Amino acid sequence: MEATLGLEIIEVVEQAAIASARLMGKGDKNEADRVAVEAMRERMNKIQMRGRIVIGEGERDDAPMLFIGEEVGICTQPDAKDFCNPEELMEIDIAVDPCEGTNLCAYGQPGAMAVLAIAEKGGLFNAPDFYMKKLAAPAAAKGKVDIRKSATENLKILSECLDRSIDELVVVVMKRERHDELIAEIREAGARVRLISDGDVSAAISCAFNGTNTHALMGIGAAPEGVISAAAMKCLGGHFQGQLVYDPAVVKTKEWANMTKEGNLARLSEMNISDPDKVYETEELASGKTVLFAACGITPGVLMEGVRFFGGGSRTQSLVISTQSKTVRFVDTIHMADKTKALQLR
Repeated sequence: MEATLGLEIIEVVEQAAIASARLMGKGDKNEADRVAVEAMRERMNKIQMRGRIVIGEGERDDAPMLFIGEEVGICTQPDAKDFCNPEELMEIDIAVDPCEGTNLCAYGQPGAMAVLAIAEKGGLFNAPDFYMKKLAAPAAAKGKVDIRKSATENLKILSECLDRSIDELVVVVMKRERHDELIAEIREAGARVRLISDGDVSAAISCAFNGTNTHALMGIGAAPEGVISAAAMKCLGGHFQGQLVYDPAVVKTKEWANMTKEGNLARLSEMNISDPDKVYETEELASGKTVLFAACGITPGVLMEGVRFFGGGSRTQSLVISTQSKTVRFVDTIHMADKTKALQLR
């Protein structure tokens, strides 16, 4: 899979990032997302594969492109039998977020990126469009910290695993009303808190790298992004757990103002989720034998530079991680315009 799709998926996230970056700082998050979706889908449909979107633009958004269940790739075309060999056909599941951190892009803030994860068919959890309690931590703490424990307990475990005092630890939490008590507990335990407005996929991945000054991600975010984070953390050997959240009183968001706990439980039952309180481990969210993760910076972040435009085109930095080759690649690419005037070295 990696040999066949490795370069292809890099180009998929690059094209999405470039398209979205042209809207950076213009205050229109919906347009930044729309152009990223179009660019990602167009490039995907040039790949020799039969792909199925399992994490996409949202089941309630009535999205016209990259919606959950949409098939992408050359081999999904009506005349596919003329150029796709069934015996060599690669069927894969795909999780995408063409503009992870739409607000970050719209307002020119750090950390927006285009991301996707792929695995063989059935290898990614088809997460409902719900919220998810998440815990991400470095590989040294894998299987030792636990989402069912308190933040205080996990910080003590993390401190021992990393051989650091608690006051040296930095925990990333999304700035939301629902996290007020969590933030207070982390601070009371002695750790430091880095608040982010959006983009918890980047924060989760950062936990796996030394030098990012990110030691854990805690709190509640979107469930689909949890699957993408889990795919990356599986490739990196880091710790990730997720637990669906269905109670509007816990989520405290305007989008769920008219929803009820009972209604959400019924909806989960319709999706064949019999245990709504189940804690999902990394290997359950990304169960595929082969998992590939790719991201491209839209705006500058901890892991990658954002898209930089110059007279001769643009420059991108991407991250590609694979369970197959056990590699982490940072890819620096110059995209030349039709009439290149100069190439920007740095």
